[in-house]
Amino acid sequence: MLSALSNILKITELRQKIVFTLTMFLVFRMGTHIPVPGVDSHVIEQLFTTGNLFGFLDLFSGGALSKFSVFAMSITPYINASIIMQLLTVVVPKFEQWAKEGEEGRKKITQITRYGTVLLGFIQAIGMAFGLRANNALIDSGYGTVFVIALSLTAGTCLLMWIGEQITEKGIGNGISLIIFAGIVSQLPNGLAVIYQYLTVGTINIFQALIFAIIAVAMIVLVIAVSQGQRKIPVQYAKRVVGRKMYGGHSTHIPLKVNQAGVIPIIFASSVLMFPVTIAQFIDVSWVKTVAGWFAWGTPLQTTLYALLIVFFTYFYTAVTMNISDMAENMKKYGGFIPGLRPGKPTADYLDRVMTRITLAGSLFLAFIAILPNVVAGITNIQGVYFGGTALLIVVGVALDTMKQIEALVLMRHYQGFMK
Repeated sequence: MLSALSNILKITELRQKIVFTLTMFLVFRMGTHIPVPGVDSHVIEQLFTTGNLFGFLDLFSGGALSKFSVFAMSITPYINASIIMQLLTVVVPKFEQWAKEGEEGRKKITQITRYGTVLLGFIQAIGMAFGLRANNALIDSGYGTVFVIALSLTAGTCLLMWIGEQITEKGIGNGISLIIFAGIVSQLPNGLAVIYQYLTVGTINIFQALIFAIIAVAMIVLVIAVSQGQRKIPVQYAKRVVGRKMYGGHSTHIPLKVNQAGVIPIIFASSVLMFPVTIAQFIDVSWVKTVAGWFAWGTPLQTTLYALLIVFFTYFYTAVTMNISDMAENMKKYGGFIPGLRPGKPTADYLDRVMTRITLAGSLFLAFIAILPNVVAGITNIQGVYFGGTALLIVVGVALDTMKQIEALVLMRHYQGFMK
């Protein structure tokens, strides 16, 4: 490991990319401590200490939400806009045409995603401002204060979007993913401090803390194994003569990932289940509060629906983003075939059957990871330390992706990288 790090430092370009990325992280962490004007910080602290809905979301903003800084919304509006654009690319012919135009089409889609981020961010910021107003968390409850808060939150999200794009262009790794990664990892010391406090006051014993550590390591290993897992479908290309040249005649494979949908199903499922709880916060009716209590985090109904929705959205998102028919048609067009199968519909049926089976394994894995925090809290009695779910998948996925990019840059200079 030390030799690999020394190899990185020898490469001027890579060293500059890493320094630039770390500098952007510093700007991000500084922004999480800049408060939004017009907000009563004491009321905000009380809302989070009483187990408010926003407590879990604070993890992904790196603590910016609990401080209600200008980065309180984090990069969430950009993620939502990107997911919406990805789904619209499948159903809107114009967007589908842009997606096939290469770099120019990608720039158009990126530009629309930016506009969508601003729009969604402002709508979400208005909702959060009125939510704070309903909880008497504003120093001045006038509409001018609400507008200033919404504008500040939207500007913070736009700045984070710009920082992410700069990291992608001039740094190392995917900038948006790394911002979320930095926010989650920044809360690790707080989690360790909570566990230490539990040990100090006697809420848990050393055996429970050890079990928590063992489960954490085991789940990281499992997430890495499943994230890297794939089913390789062998493909043989027939020889064909074009002019005086011969093409084809080689073997390759189609890598079908076990977890093709990533963390998107968990985000979709959690958003659907948070909707009734969020609405109930602004409606002071007894039966609405009762129904919202059924969907509270950790209840049997919420956990069961959470797992079922994750399985459903895994199949839905995989079906939307992967066009099996086009894949089989492209193989046929270029003279490729799966040994033992005829090109065309038989190949498409086989790929669809294989994809359905491995997606089942991926969906069950995502459901298990999503409900893991409840299981860990029940076994170890450690409350308030979020481990598992979206956070674990993002941290492991971003770390693997960034390591691969560093590996590629190092190996281009004929150095030995991290992976062997």
